Amino acid sequence: MAIKYDFDEIIPRKGTNSYKWDSSDNQGMLPLWVADMDFRTAPAIIEALQKRVAHGIFGYTRVPQAYYDAVTGWFSRRHGWDIDKDWIIYTSGVVPAMSAIIKALTVPGDKVLLQGPVYNCFYSSIRNNGCKTVSNSLIRTGDTYGIDFDDLECKAADPDVKVMILCNPHNPVGRVWTREELTRIGDICLRNGVVIISDEIHCELVYPGHEYIPFASISEEFQRNSITCISPSKSFNIAGLQIANIVCQDGQMRQKIDKAININEVCDVNPFGVTATVAAYNESEEWLSQLISYLKGNYEFMAGFCRKRLKEFPLARLEGTYLVWMDCRSLDMKSDELEERLKDESGLWLNAGSMYGTEGEGFMRWNIACPQSILAQGLERFCGFIENHSKEARILTPSSIPSMSINE
Repeated sequence: MAIKYDFDEIIPRKGTNSYKWDSSDNQGMLPLWVADMDFRTAPAIIEALQKRVAHGIFGYTRVPQAYYDAVTGWFSRRHGWDIDKDWIIYTSGVVPAMSAIIKALTVPGDKVLLQGPVYNCFYSSIRNNGCKTVSNSLIRTGDTYGIDFDDLECKAADPDVKVMILCNPHNPVGRVWTREELTRIGDICLRNGVVIISDEIHCELVYPGHEYIPFASISEEFQRNSITCISPSKSFNIAGLQIANIVCQDGQMRQKIDKAININEVCDVNPFGVTATVAAYNESEEWLSQLISYLKGNYEFMAGFCRKRLKEFPLARLEGTYLVWMDCRSLDMKSDELEERLKDESGLWLNAGSMYGTEGEGFMRWNIACPQSILAQGLERFCGFIENHSKEARILTPSSIPSMSINE
């Protein structure tokens, strides 16, 4: 496939009220933290939005049949998952969706199971609904992570655990769960009466050699016992347009979720989100394919750089997402301290691993969805910080201390 889109182009974002780029007073800050991309979105999306803007009236919007056709057509065509239009509840984002689903399916004091280290907003959604977090901590093995199924079985058996949040692909460790892993999770939850909420917002950002499997597509039983959250926001860089979908086959659960969505006042979406979603799913697949190739190249560039110059900072193998998980435990420094020192001393903003749960302490999350030249700058800044830190930490050995006579 000929390269058609220029992902190397540097598009200035400062001064655009970008949360990622305008949250620091340091004009030289290089932000590789917030999970949005520094690439212009697909041309078809831009053209569709420009046409909508030209109309000049931006009142309350009605979600048309074309929207549902675009969503269901995409998942059927690309992932073999047939979604009924009636299963879809649209809302303003996956995080509001998650919060509403927890509200619908639990009461304060219930427990919610997740797999740390994991996306930080899961914790706040659980806490804000008066529930308690239980973590089936992922197991780090070599350069990747796996699931402790014995621990999952034990924790799912707790009658106070009502739901489990699954992150597929997983943010921040970059795993794309296999069919076998998802099946074991689903079987355990079914046996124990635990409903699965599957956050699949990163589902399109999967690299060759790995396959995204929609959890609900595995079996009819799993589909009835799960709710899936999806959105084009990460894959097409349209998070600011605030659009997402909840997919729930079970009518009773869907009714409860719809009520919670209305209670939380996140039942309306804006016209630009609707327009962009249709253009993304109907006209932007080629752009997405080339984006994935570029992101894969960025990861390979970063991995090669680290093998040569940052050997003490191994990366988790990236199977999906554009978020790279770096092990910084060799520094013997807390993640939040490292985040602040990198910002203050090197002008590099990364996410502290500790924000993703206790399992993330000592790690940092990099966002590599940027032109490779920007990623290279970030890596050089990190290297410079490490070199300076090494100099500061160097301790004189007794043999290096000049001898002094008693008369001196």
